[in-house]
Order: sequence, then C-alpha cells, then structure tokens
Amino acid sequence: MMQTVLVGLVAGAASALLFGSIATGSLLAILLFYVSALPVVIVAIGWSHLAGLIAAAGAAVGLAAAFGGFFFVAYLIGVGLPAWWLGYLALLARPAQSTDGEDRLEWYPAGHLVFWCALLSALVIVCTIPNFGLDAESFRKELRKLFENIIRVQYHIPADTAVELPGVSDAGAVLDFLVLAVPPMAAVLTMLINAANLWLAGRIVALSGRLKRPWPDLPNMQFPSYAPMLLAVAIAGTFAPGLAGILATILTASVLTAYSILGLAVLHAITAGMAARGAILGGAYAGIAVFGWPMLAAALLGLIDPMLNLRARVKAKRGAPSNRT
Repeated sequence: MMQTVLVGLVAGAASALLFGSIATGSLLAILLFYVSALPVVIVAIGWSHLAGLIAAAGAAVGLAAAFGGFFFVAYLIGVGLPAWWLGYLALLARPAQSTDGEDRLEWYPAGHLVFWCALLSALVIVCTIPNFGLDAESFRKELRKLFENIIRVQYHIPADTAVELPGVSDAGAVLDFLVLAVPPMAAVLTMLINAANLWLAGRIVALSGRLKRPWPDLPNMQFPSYAPMLLAVAIAGTFAPGLAGILATILTASVLTAYSILGLAVLHAITAGMAARGAILGGAYAGIAVFGWPMLAAALLGLIDPMLNLRARVKAKRGAPSNRT
C-alpha cells in the first residue's frame, strides 16, 4: 500500500509540473501540457487504478496550492479524472472460457477504450462552456471577445481600436469562423491527445514489464454496438438551435475522430501482407497530418466496416491472419 501511495504521489508531482508549465506560455510548455495526463495513466495501468487516483488528486492539490482553485478544477476535469478513468478501464477483466475449455480473462476491449477517449474528450470541452456563458449567444459573444483580446495582445492593438488582421480584409469574418470552428476543433485535439497518451502509456508500461493485460490486437478492434446510434443522434443534434446544437457539434467532432482512428485500424488490417502496405499507410498518415480532411475518409472507412465486414472478408480472401500493430 505504501508503495502505491508513493508511486501515485511521484506521478502526481510529475503531472502537476507538466500541467503547470502552461503558465509560462512558451511553445515547449504547450507540448508538455499535452502529455500531463501521461504519468497518471502510466501508474494507473502499471500499478493500480488507486495509484492513478492518488496521482490525479495529488497533482490537483499541488496545482491549487501553487496557482489557485481554478487550476484544481481545470486539472481534475480536463486531465486527472479522465486519465484515471481510462487507466481503470484498461485493467478491467472478467473470467471467460476459451474454445478449448480453459479459463482465461477477457480484458476490456481496446475499441471501447478508444470510444471512451471520445466521450471524455467531448465532456471536457463541454465543461468549459459555462466559463463563457450558459446560453449560445453569451457563449459565442464571450468566446469572440477572448479571440479579440488574443489578437489585440498579439498585434499590440489598443482596446479602443477595431480589431484588424494583417493581410485580411474582414477580420470580423475570421472571428466568426473561429467562434464556430474552435469548439469542435478543441474536441478533436483533446480526443487525439487522450488516445495518444493512452497508447504511449501502454507502450511504456509494456516495456517495463508491468503490463498486466496482453497487448490488444488494435487492427481488429471494434467499437461498442451503441456507437453508430450515438453518432447519428449527435449529427442530428447539430441542426438544433442554441446551446444544444453547439454541444452536439462537439460530440460529433469527437466521435468522428474516434471513427477515424477505427478507420486507420481497418486500413492496417486490410493491407496486412500487401507489398505496398508501407506506401499506403505512409500516404494515409501523411495526408492526415498535412491536409487533415483525409480523417473524414478514415472515419467513413471505420463506419462502413461493421456494415460490410471488410476486415473479415479481406482476411478470408487472403487466408492469413492480420499483423498486429
């Protein structure tokens, strides 16, 4: 028990330092901020979910002592509790019987963990909305004001002067676009960070020899059965007026990002054994990194795979198991 507490406190201190570095405002601090959940997930998977919870609580208390109560709440909601929950789910297992009758453990599915990353990411962004307003008009007005202030500071524009952007004829249109685009974009970024931290933590714990569960077969992961219905409801909700439409847009962006990850898993599975596999995967990842929009194509692939059973069809035609990645 003492080891669990000590490991949790050390991980919490590391997480707090990474999270608190954002106060410096440097580019490196932003990168460190993105991995602030990593120590919590590592101890939650490598030791126990109790160690992860101690790490999250310790980091939150330390940040509150250093920076105030806002950092306490921001860390717990945005980093600590989601990281602990993902670590907790990763270690869930239940007894099951294999085909030869031997007892074994059935671990929490990898696809369900990825989908939880999406749900938690959407929830984190939704929890920031009350900081700007409790209705759509107030939210958009305060968010626009925030962007205006950022531009004023960046370009040294006086407070009593209209906001202008160099080389842009209509700064107001740019601000309007940011108000609409930033919330779903924040959900996408948060989803990718959560998934990356979970994957990286698993790799680190596996290399240390402390990973209790076998490494999942990621190319063959599946999402929960309710995932398509939830996405359909979220997309329909984007047409709703007011705050409901904003919330639905955030959820849609986050879930579609999860489906893009599933689509890439499908691509890994169906290209296994192909001579051009490296070029196909490299082109897909490069296209996403450079252009962004190929994520939608990956999401579409993830959506149609359960309907057409693409991976099973390709595997049966090939007659060989897919490579694990």
